[in-house]
Amino acid sequence: MFSPSSTQAPRSAQPTKGPAAPWRDWTALALLMFPVLLVAVDNTALTFALPEIARSLDVGGVQLLWIVDAYPLVLAALLVSMGNLGDRVGRRRLLLIGSTGFAAVSAATAFAPSAEWLIAGRAALGVFGAMLMPSTLSLIRNIFTDPNRRRLAIAVWAAGFSGGAALGPIFGGWLVEHFWWGAVFLVATFLLLPLLAFGRVLIPESKDANPGRVDVPSIALSVFTMAPFVYGIKEFAVHGFGASAAAFMLFGLVMGVLFVRRQQRIDNPMLDVSLFKNKVFSTAIVANVLSLFSMTGFIYFFAQHLQLVEGQSPMEAGIAMIPALLATVIAGLLVVPLVKRVRPGFVVAGGLTLSAVGYLIAVVGDHGSGPVFLLSALTVLAVGVGAAETISNDLILASVPAAKSGAASAISETGYELGSLLGTAVLGSILTASYQHNLIIPDGVSTEAAGKSGETLAGAVDAASALPAPLSEALTAAARVAFESGVHITAAIGLVLMAGAAVLAAVVLRRVPKAQ
Repeated sequence: MFSPSSTQAPRSAQPTKGPAAPWRDWTALALLMFPVLLVAVDNTALTFALPEIARSLDVGGVQLLWIVDAYPLVLAALLVSMGNLGDRVGRRRLLLIGSTGFAAVSAATAFAPSAEWLIAGRAALGVFGAMLMPSTLSLIRNIFTDPNRRRLAIAVWAAGFSGGAALGPIFGGWLVEHFWWGAVFLVATFLLLPLLAFGRVLIPESKDANPGRVDVPSIALSVFTMAPFVYGIKEFAVHGFGASAAAFMLFGLVMGVLFVRRQQRIDNPMLDVSLFKNKVFSTAIVANVLSLFSMTGFIYFFAQHLQLVEGQSPMEAGIAMIPALLATVIAGLLVVPLVKRVRPGFVVAGGLTLSAVGYLIAVVGDHGSGPVFLLSALTVLAVGVGAAETISNDLILASVPAAKSGAASAISETGYELGSLLGTAVLGSILTASYQHNLIIPDGVSTEAAGKSGETLAGAVDAASALPAPLSEALTAAARVAFESGVHITAAIGLVLMAGAAVLAAVVLRRVPKAQ
């Protein structure tokens, strides 16, 4: 197995089991895939429903980003706390509580009458979502003690995100076309039913045998670190560097310093910050963040390109993206045997390099000749993400004792959600800003239509539909040109970030030995 740390704890965080029952372990893994799938389905289905949401609820550009970002913002703020709570009260118990709440809130959010209601619902989903993902990964760490089986299980876990991302456009597109945008939230409710019905019987409980007391100040500090800092980043991306963004980021940093100092001082820290001294662990976290950053940021603008520039329906756009998203699943499974022949650091670096190449194709491609260039770019990027995230997650889990797997999984999941948040907030906001800056409203367009067009591409397409044919075509063409100029800019930024991450992984992880 990988050896980023010589510390390995036995599976003592749960009752000793009898002879191994592989069928039961793999059945438990199958049940754990349902919450993983629902998170991925929810995110991609929502992305493809955004144009319809924007039209039906009259959503502005900033509100549209908040609909996407409210969930990962709250989730990122609570992941570390919930991962630690799962270590203490039981990971299966927390998973089932979170699943029940997620299913109920999803059903309520499906009928949101306004953008504000929808944003609030997404934030509430973040609370229960924070209970799900650290629990799934840490349960896998404790169910599969054999390194090779664990590595394969993690590959399946990572493939669940990609599989869900592939299913999301189909479900989301079909539901939006045949019902209404709110139906995409109901998918989550149905996906969780098998877990709620059989999880208590088939998934073994696990928790830290000696968790110590709950440290409320640490929980508060972790929340006040993540939420303001991430919000500050979002403010910076949307409005530029100003007093508001600086204040939120500075407050988050101060709370973060206080959190770290407290963890170093107390006997039973909520988070073992010494893990970050391990360069392998830290670099693997960075790989997670940037892999999801590249994937979600690309999907954010590509989904709009397919529907609003190419004129595809939500379902057609979803189907067009399926091969690329399935490539993530295949790549994640193929790298499991590959790391027995190639050092894992080079596999991670290679994956990040492919992500950079995907963005390069988007930069140099002719977007006006159809979606072929961007589809090719997404496929290359997806292969890179599948390879990088599977191996980086195994590096993370292999470096911690089993009893602390919940906290380590929470860090990994925080990386996932930060990557997702930053991908949409940073690249999405830069895209929106570039669109608004470069849009040239044709003469003759009314003030009301111009204002609506200046918010988002969806607003321009909707405004153009009510104008006479020549003016409608002129406004649509101007909006598409402005949008595509933003795509080139955001793709160039993604290219630089992925290339830098690939170099970092190759340098820092080069000495990690091959898998045994």
